[in-house]
Amino acid sequence: MTIKGIIFDLDGVITDTAEYHFLAWKRLADEENLDFTREDNEQLRGVSRRESLKRLLKGKVISEDKMQSWMHRKNEYYKAYLDDITPDDLLPGVSNFLEEAQAQGLKLAIGSASKNAKPVIEKLNLINVFEVIGDGYSVVNAKPAPDLFVWVAGGLHLHVADVIVFEDSPAGIDAAKSAGCKTVGIGKSKLSHADFAVRSFEEITLNDVINKLMNTTL
Repeated sequence: MTIKGIIFDLDGVITDTAEYHFLAWKRLADEENLDFTREDNEQLRGVSRRESLKRLLKGKVISEDKMQSWMHRKNEYYKAYLDDITPDDLLPGVSNFLEEAQAQGLKLAIGSASKNAKPVIEKLNLINVFEVIGDGYSVVNAKPAPDLFVWVAGGLHLHVADVIVFEDSPAGIDAAKSAGCKTVGIGKSKLSHADFAVRSFEEITLNDVINKLMNTTL
């Protein structure tokens, strides 16, 4: 087995827009008199906007029209926060890791549930780094379904078994493993079911990952 490509989740892996998501959902929740805490926000990592709203509602039933309106309103709040993103907002170690992967000839892609993935990548000045950007528009079934990672691997013209996925959420790890990809959990979340887990890109090199996952080097 070989590693030919890497798919990165965006939020919490390449850059941390989780705070912006929290602030946007919190503003919506406050406006609608819904209880929403930072602990609640942790349950929204890696899932679609619709699923996030369902979890925020905690069983409360609203009409489809209201669902659409609230999702749109939250997204407008979120996009306003994104206006301030620059390449300085890359998480520590990401830039060096991407350069290392490019130097070793790996194909790189994004696999994110966010429908704002492309504009964020543009603001981070990485649009030419990733061959494929899979986002919330790419597939019908969002994480934890495997569809997004299968779609992105196909876009890279790679078999899923030849791809490593970096994720910061349980739903993302579940999706990648279901797709048949190797998985690296990154960040502070409990991701013990990933094939390998680290807190930051600062802690690893590409060959560290390959050695851990494949017991070989590129």
